[in-house]
Amino acid sequence: MTAHGGPGATHRVAVVGAGVSGLVTALAVRDALGADCRIDVFEGSSRPGGLLTSRTVAGLDVDAGAESFIVRRPEAVALIDRLGLSGHVVTPTGRRPAVLARGRLQPLPRPTVMGIPAAAAAVSDVADADALERMATEPDRPFEWTPGGDVAIGALVGDRFGRSVVDRSVDPMLSGVYSARADDIGLRAALPQIAARLDAGATSLTEAVGAVLPPTSGAPVFGALDTGYRTLVDALVDAAGVEPTYDDPVAAVTADGDRWTVEHGNGSVTVHDAVVLAVPAPAAARLLASAAPVAATALREVEVAGSALVVMALAESVRLPDNSGVLVATGEATTAKAITLSSQKWPHLSGGPQLVRVSFGRLGDPVDDMSDDDLTAAAVADLGLVSDLGGGVAPGRGDVLDAVVQRWPVGLPRYAPGHGDLVARVDAALPRGLATSGASYGGVGVPACIARARVATDRIVADLTLTGGSSDGTMER
Repeated sequence: MTAHGGPGATHRVAVVGAGVSGLVTALAVRDALGADCRIDVFEGSSRPGGLLTSRTVAGLDVDAGAESFIVRRPEAVALIDRLGLSGHVVTPTGRRPAVLARGRLQPLPRPTVMGIPAAAAAVSDVADADALERMATEPDRPFEWTPGGDVAIGALVGDRFGRSVVDRSVDPMLSGVYSARADDIGLRAALPQIAARLDAGATSLTEAVGAVLPPTSGAPVFGALDTGYRTLVDALVDAAGVEPTYDDPVAAVTADGDRWTVEHGNGSVTVHDAVVLAVPAPAAARLLASAAPVAATALREVEVAGSALVVMALAESVRLPDNSGVLVATGEATTAKAITLSSQKWPHLSGGPQLVRVSFGRLGDPVDDMSDDDLTAAAVADLGLVSDLGGGVAPGRGDVLDAVVQRWPVGLPRYAPGHGDLVARVDAALPRGLATSGASYGGVGVPACIARARVATDRIVADLTLTGGSSDGTMER
């Protein structure tokens, strides 16, 4: 790789964070400002990728963070094509996911929008009888909605459809995506399409959900890279023409005239025409305390959920449920929130040891209080439970060939009611030349992070165009 932006660079831009958001931002800045722009990427850890990390399990290099992307959104598909990786895209096998609800493995409710059904039949296997009756009469009951308003998803669905629908259909879906339950997540940020239908005059939740349900299709929803996300990360670094500085935590961002000083943990400083903070909300709040105190105050309101993942390799002889994975309803007798039967979900992982991912941690769960041994033991126990329920055979510790624990103490943000307004306040309070990128702002998941990275890039490119700022590459001091 050849880095761009040496002495004589027209602009100098800092990107704090080398996760997918930071690296996509660097690539977008390179596209917008050209080869002469100097782009400095500062990463506090020893590797790029952020939540797109990999670990070695039983000699295999496997994703130990995000493992897939939504193919029905264009952002990730287009980026993968841009990077020449389309030939590595794979789609899941035909096995279906299940949900552990009412002490049994049930087919995952469908069709739904993130677990919210438009008809009682979709949740007939998991919901209580009174909830099914409540759903059937919901379109006829009075419904009040304030256009532009927001409410917790759990409160809305519980009121209109009943709590068993929340606990056994909506919670399992949202916990897997947001590491939080429906009562913690706002409708407008997580499911804007439903909020938009209600704003437009839908007279019931049933009507709003029914209007946004995608048409029945056999096309895959998710895709993955058969070489793992690490391939995408490496390709982004190369395409952006950057050489990230690792083990370089940034301590603060402060104003320096019409430029910005980045203060590094080792005591050095660098000066830039623009800075993009591609880090979680708590870190961004700390870094912006001086440069943008109003934005920092708003960002401190964003809670984050810690999480952990146990990736196990099991003996080929172990018999698991014939599913792609299992989501866990609220109130079930497990510690885990989800189990992915990776070797059964993805064709490129079949053959050889059976790979399983067991996920822990929702907002408020004490994941950090559990040791690695505790988490691994819980993973084996929970896998044993779903195996017994799903016609498999519970694996013993002797069937575990290898296991690794990947922790995310600062994981996904809570998209509380009003989160969109909070992000708008943050954006409005940022001075010229500063922008934010990452899952804390415009949605979780790789496609959403790509979209937000481009929003951040558009902002600073517009700022640089307005100010005509430039640097001569001699800003170290």
